[in-house]
Amino acid sequence: MAKGIVTPELIEQLKAIVGEKYVYTDKDKLEPYSHDEVTDPHYMKEPQVVVLPANTEEVAKVVKLCYDNDTVMVPRAAGTGLAAGAVATFGGVIISIERMNKILEIDKQNMVCVTEPGVTTAVLQEEVQKEGLFYGGDPCSGDSCFIGGNVATNAGGNRAVKYGVTRDQVMGIEVVTPQGEVVTLGGKFRKNATGYMLMHLYIGSEGTLGIITKIYLKLVSLPKYQADLLLIFDNLDDAIALTPKVMNAGITPVCVEFMDNASIKQVEVFLDEKLPHSDNGNYIIIQIAGDNEDVLDEQTEKIVEIAEENKAIDSLVADPKVIWKSRKAYLEADRARSLVFSMEDIVVPMTEIPGAVQQISRLSEKYDVAMHCAGHCGDGNVHIDILKDDRTQEEWEEMLPKIQGEIYALVYSLGGRLSGEHGIGYKREALLEKYTNPVEVKLMKAVKKALDPKNIMNPGKVISINDEVPVEE
Repeated sequence: MAKGIVTPELIEQLKAIVGEKYVYTDKDKLEPYSHDEVTDPHYMKEPQVVVLPANTEEVAKVVKLCYDNDTVMVPRAAGTGLAAGAVATFGGVIISIERMNKILEIDKQNMVCVTEPGVTTAVLQEEVQKEGLFYGGDPCSGDSCFIGGNVATNAGGNRAVKYGVTRDQVMGIEVVTPQGEVVTLGGKFRKNATGYMLMHLYIGSEGTLGIITKIYLKLVSLPKYQADLLLIFDNLDDAIALTPKVMNAGITPVCVEFMDNASIKQVEVFLDEKLPHSDNGNYIIIQIAGDNEDVLDEQTEKIVEIAEENKAIDSLVADPKVIWKSRKAYLEADRARSLVFSMEDIVVPMTEIPGAVQQISRLSEKYDVAMHCAGHCGDGNVHIDILKDDRTQEEWEEMLPKIQGEIYALVYSLGGRLSGEHGIGYKREALLEKYTNPVEVKLMKAVKKALDPKNIMNPGKVISINDEVPVEE
């Protein structure tokens, strides 16, 4: 059985593989790796050692060493996750891929980008655009998250309406298994009916089945024209109800985002910038793109017309830098107000969003707690920030599970799930077992046992095959 202890002998062997400079044991260096973007102390766990391999060969050697010594290992990308998925819950070794940060190839003929996992998503987007190509994935943390973490968590983001989530961009991956073996699944080809699609087991597995060391990403032609619309409503139901009407009009937006009024006011304070109709407005942000400017103009007019019919109080062609800066500041604005908060990541059928948000607002009043809503209403994904504010830790730990219980009961009654894009990690592992069909849980555990029988790769995340991993003193 795997254990969380790291011996001095193991540390010396790790240094021999990657070099002494890239093995961290000093407390100050370990601290940044003790958490991701979840700042609740309950989810902060310090590893014994952090290792920074430079390539697939070093990753495989590190993994094989841990496997042979029955030592827990935790794959980690940029640490921007929101589910405590890359945290050393049971101690052990964190394997960070941050040095593996090269784009290996931009193949214009096959429209494929081959990259190492430690490349920042925004950098990858910029580099392929220089070649007249476009990468469809776009998580809100694109400036800081790594593409490997996007794949490991199946990150969603703003453009999922038109381009899909990260899974839809991936054509192939190279993986190091928990035993230290290396395999390439998929590649530059776009069709594959050759046996089980094992690649898709690893995408979204949150580092519990292996470590992704190379990624083949689908590219498309860079759209020539783009328009960003800000549609403002004094009623949130009217705002969210706009989305299916736009899509039923034959328009496929790149993205459709929403922010409730409480979120807008919080972002306004955080940015110290006046936002349109912040006194009573609820925002819908729609981006459309294409190669025909006339068609884009027609779509813009049609969207504004539908919005006005749906009681919009204002319709603006927005400066994309300004409006997306506001939308992407949602998380940091709430963190600036309350360092500890819980971001819920529910997903429901698109038409159920108004009812879900209505009932969530009632929970805010019932528990007398600030709950801000924003998200991707084009795909049913709603983010709910529940703010601790000045409550004691004891009050917070008593209240939060009650709120979560009511939210998840609501979500599942509407045909939804407890996470749309942030994943399960350590934060939601018990919740997944509670709310998921037992047959589905059994299948997940069977996969985990088959690929990681020692429960050695990121245990305690998503689904566990043992109750705990012993940490020897």
